[in-house]
Amino acid sequence: MSLRIGQGIDAHALVPGRPLVLGGVDIPHDKGLEGHSDGDVLLHAVASALLGALGEGDLGRHFPSSDASLEGIASGRILERVRDLMVERGYRVGNLDTTVIAQEPRLGPHVEALHASLATLLDTDARRINVKITSTDRLGAIGRGEGMAAQAVVLLERA
Repeated sequence: MSLRIGQGIDAHALVPGRPLVLGGVDIPHDKGLEGHSDGDVLLHAVASALLGALGEGDLGRHFPSSDASLEGIASGRILERVRDLMVERGYRVGNLDTTVIAQEPRLGPHVEALHASLATLLDTDARRINVKITSTDRLGAIGRGEGMAAQAVVLLERA
């Protein structure tokens, strides 16, 4: 196949006492994302979308939370490993569209940094990547500031 499509989604609670890392970018906030790794929902959604496009299962298969050696791992390292698998299989990112769903903190000022980080981590032209931010207009757990979620859709093409 010359083209493959994958989608990914992730969500984590916001908790005190952890730094907020999103898209590989440190975001100033009084809470961070809970998780076995750094909890970066954007990079997890992107890695999941890539694995889906490759037909390689999910993040838990490749990076199980039962693996103590992965505790606290930077999600950028996870995404780099998945990117390397994509390259081994002979693919590259055709385009990537992402959405971060968060009520707080305000992420608009960080979109360019998120965009640049994804381009760097995926070793691709920034024009192949899109980052969108939305809220739930105060509906549900995300709207109450209890967590964040992210979605990603990727089109892979033969390199």
